[in-house]
Amino acid sequence: MRRLAPLAGLALLAALPWLIGSAYYVNIASQILIAAVFALGLNVLVGYGGLVSLGHAGLFGMAAYAAAWMIATAGAGHLVAALAALGATLLTAAVFAVLALRATGIGFLMITLALGQILWGVAYRWIELTNGDNGISVPGRPAPFGLQLEAPTPFYYATLLVLAATLGAMAIFVRSPFGASLRGTRDQPRRMSALGHNVWGIRFFAFLFSGFWSGVAGLLYFYYNEFVSPHVLSLGNSAEALLMVISGGTGTLLGPIVGAALVVVMKNVASAYIERWNFLLGAIFVAIVMLMPEGLVPGSVRLWRWAVSRRAATPEPARTPLPPPAGAGRDGGTPQAGRRPSPASPHPPPPQAGEGLAAPMAEEEARR
Repeated sequence: MRRLAPLAGLALLAALPWLIGSAYYVNIASQILIAAVFALGLNVLVGYGGLVSLGHAGLFGMAAYAAAWMIATAGAGHLVAALAALGATLLTAAVFAVLALRATGIGFLMITLALGQILWGVAYRWIELTNGDNGISVPGRPAPFGLQLEAPTPFYYATLLVLAATLGAMAIFVRSPFGASLRGTRDQPRRMSALGHNVWGIRFFAFLFSGFWSGVAGLLYFYYNEFVSPHVLSLGNSAEALLMVISGGTGTLLGPIVGAALVVVMKNVASAYIERWNFLLGAIFVAIVMLMPEGLVPGSVRLWRWAVSRRAATPEPARTPLPPPAGAGRDGGTPQAGRRPSPASPHPPPPQAGEGLAAPMAEEEARR
């Protein structure tokens, strides 16, 4: 079932455009997939490394800005722009890691927050390079292998392929010795260091791996909107990505996807009907923390196992024995003549007049 569930989920996602039909909701589904790739990248640090980051929007936006600048200013093609964007993201992630891994816990969080805000300030103030608040726009999306991605459905399938590749890479990473060592640094960093592992180096490469997939998500975001502005580097985007990971379930593959669906649906669908949708999202998050502190996916699994174990432990009701049929004796045979046994009475009827000791003797003989 664990192997078939991801395949069934991907099959359902593949059929989604035909199930919903509307181009608007297909675009919403594309946004969910992009956010899921971003949340999966952040989950490498938060879930498996135990390092909470509030600066991953900087890596997300770095890829988007690098690709936009390469296309709009340098005149490069989409392939060159994408490779340059991922290279710039990895370089930025390396700088972030060198500076942020000097601390852990709240110190790590505050350093990543500061680094992300520095990139936001550069994008907002360096108008000659980033065009400031007006942003950078490009005409059209790429056409890999001649496939046009301008329509919502083809772009959705391209994004779905990227998400499938991300899930495959994450599954390999989790089951690899490197993933095990990263979880070891999360749980027992001193013991890992005493065993000869380079804790800082493990976290550094995990940061690069996380930054790479954050950059992939930033590229998808840029091509989806065909526009990038300083908003992608804001603290709000980092907080939303962290909320996706925590609400869905840290340290799981399905949790960030569920959390991304929750946040994107609240932002784009529920906000059309509820003016204070932020309040509703906050209330949902508080309920998740109180009722399922491990996240929606692990919490649902826990409730399911509890329900199954409760059902298995429930004793079956006692069965009431059926009364013997009329005319049958205690031993299942035909009663002696002249007696009328009662089905409800556990004792044999007393002997009738004239029987004397014949009936008790017959019963004693039957017992023998």
